[in-house]
Amino acid sequence: MSRRLITLTMIIVGFALQAISYLFLAAPLGIPTGPAYSDPRMAFAPLLFIVGVMLVFLSAVVYELLPERATQ
Repeated sequence: MSRRLITLTMIIVGFALQAISYLFLAAPLGIPTGPAYSDPRMAFAPLLFIVGVMLVFLSAVVYELLPERATQ
């Protein structure tokens, strides 16, 4: 696999994790009428968001450290 494909895959997976954890797994949107609006729907939703951010930033490291394929 080329480094460009690996990097692009990491970026897409990272942004997808961020979007899913923020939009679907975090605390519900709306007027806070009780404790249910303060707690995330899934306990580790903030961790998934952070993992998504880390994947996006690590994609630049992967792109720089993987050697480019030699063209023949």
